[in-house]
Amino acid sequence: MRIGVPKEIKTHEYRVGLTPSSIRELVHRGHAVTVETQAGLGSGFTDADYRAAGAEIAGESRSVFQDAEMVVKVKEPQPGEWAMLREGQVLFTYLHLAADAEQARGLMASGATAIAYETVTDRFGRLPLLAPMSEVAGRMAVQAGAHCLEKAQGGQGVLLGGVAGVPSAHVVVLGGGVVGSSALRMAIGLEARVTVIDRSLPRLTELDDRWGPRLNTLFATMDGIESAVLDADLVIGAVLVPGAAAPKLVTREMVSRMKRGAVVVDVAIDQGGCFETSHPTTHAEPTYMVDDVVHYCVTNMPGAVARTSTIALNNATLPFVLALADKGWKQALADDPQLRNGLNVHAGRITHEAVAQDLGYGYSPAADVLT
Repeated sequence: MRIGVPKEIKTHEYRVGLTPSSIRELVHRGHAVTVETQAGLGSGFTDADYRAAGAEIAGESRSVFQDAEMVVKVKEPQPGEWAMLREGQVLFTYLHLAADAEQARGLMASGATAIAYETVTDRFGRLPLLAPMSEVAGRMAVQAGAHCLEKAQGGQGVLLGGVAGVPSAHVVVLGGGVVGSSALRMAIGLEARVTVIDRSLPRLTELDDRWGPRLNTLFATMDGIESAVLDADLVIGAVLVPGAAAPKLVTREMVSRMKRGAVVVDVAIDQGGCFETSHPTTHAEPTYMVDDVVHYCVTNMPGAVARTSTIALNNATLPFVLALADKGWKQALADDPQLRNGLNVHAGRITHEAVAQDLGYGYSPAADVLT
């Protein structure tokens, strides 16, 4: 198979779809890989590194898209990239379509087969291609939130861990999954006072057993969320419904009553965000204010630590890329129901139920597409 790796063009996105190490594996199996020039530079990989791994270097993205049977990216394709996709071509990347109707229309119009990292599952129902970036984003959320709490950034001028004789900040984490558990780990390590809220009692029990008195666990009710958010200095939105839009757990009215200079970091923004006051931001302009509350809603947080993120992501995606390349997409999806869960769009049809429901489109089951 001929595989293409274009340079990411989303604002301040420095990750790359395949590392030289991954390309070496593909070339060893007889596949051809074309990489756009300087595609890996933001992650510390030069064109010379890719050539040494066996890749061809293309001077522009159009050449990459034109020649590739499968395009491997990191972030969702931008409008200029939709036009370069074609019928019969496979796109393997993060999509987050439930919160992006325009992109969904673009992919449907292209006729391409789009497989989303974020809806591929494992046999336990977990999301193995989302997990590494969720871990990075969860850790970064505390780092970004601590910075936003500084007075010069619009925050109330609070140090997360406090100092002797001064109380530590209260960090509230909405969701105890991969993002949430990574965030609370960082916050506890910085000696903040931490509350995690989740609707799963077994998950809360796991977290309570692990962290003991260093963590306050709270079952998710509107009353519980409201009381915790109003007391918080930093709120991290870490909720996820696979493939679907994030639920709005924090209302605009709640935000209006939060502490002046408090901070919200909405890691769920890729799926529409879990605060009613959230809208997507970029690394170039990461924050904005609503009712004197700082909002950090960057849609590609892990892109800021591109080398760590790219390597971690490739560790997870490479087995699936190899399967798609070795077998072809139809056989690979037929053989692996977990990878089949990643199919979101094929030949103008939405093939993931949660995405179809949120966008109001008809749903064509992936199993039907394969037959």
